[in-house]
Amino acid sequence: MFIKINGIYLFYEVQGNGKPFILLHGNLESHKIFDVLMGELSKNFTVYAIDSRDHGQSTRTNKVSYDQLTEDVASFIRELNLDKPLLYGLSDGAIVGLLLASRYPDLLSKLIASGPNSSPDTIRKGWLISIKISYFLMRKDKLRMMLEEPHIIAEDLKKIKVPTLVLAGEREFATDEDLRFIAKNIPNGTLKVLKGENHSSYAVHSPKLYQIIEPFILD
Repeated sequence: MFIKINGIYLFYEVQGNGKPFILLHGNLESHKIFDVLMGELSKNFTVYAIDSRDHGQSTRTNKVSYDQLTEDVASFIRELNLDKPLLYGLSDGAIVGLLLASRYPDLLSKLIASGPNSSPDTIRKGWLISIKISYFLMRKDKLRMMLEEPHIIAEDLKKIKVPTLVLAGEREFATDEDLRFIAKNIPNGTLKVLKGENHSSYAVHSPKLYQIIEPFILD
C-alpha cells in the first residue's frame, strides 16, 4: 500500500489485528527484512512495515536525512490515526525511533531500538571504513547520511518518556560505550546485549527476534 506524506509516497505492508506496531528497517534495506517477524507479531498486533524514503518501493529522493525520516514516520502515524503504536527499529530505524520518541514524547507507547548509534564518531572503525568505501563506490546520499549524522545528545534521550529496550549484538556497529550512553540516559531505558550476534544477524529474516522482544512487548 502507498500513502502520500511530506511530498512523497511511502510504501508499507500491513498485517494482523490489534494494537498498532511499526517496523523500521535499516540503511539499504526494505520492509521485507521483517517477513518472519511480521508473521509472529500479527498474531497480537496490527503490524505496519514501512519502506523508508529512497528505499524499497517508496519514492526515490536526492537527499535523505534522519530528520526527514523521523518526520515521515510522525506524519505516517498521524495520517493513519494510529493510537500510540509500539515501534521497532533496526539500525537507521533505531535512530529514527529514538529521535521520534524524543521529539514527540506522547506519540508512541513502547520503543525497541536495535543497534543505534548517537553519532558517526561512535561507529566502530571497521564498520566506518566499510561505509566510507560503499559511499565512494555508490555515491548514495543515504550512505553519506550515516557518515555525517545523527547527533543525539543526552538531553535528547532524557526527553523519551516511553519504556525503551536498546538491543545490541555482541559484535555491534556502535561502541559499547555509546550503547550504554544511549540506554543510561533514557529514563525508562534498558540495554540488552545478545551474545554471539552482530549488528543485524538476529533481526534480518530471523526467527530469533520475536522471542527476544516478546517479554518486552507483551508486558
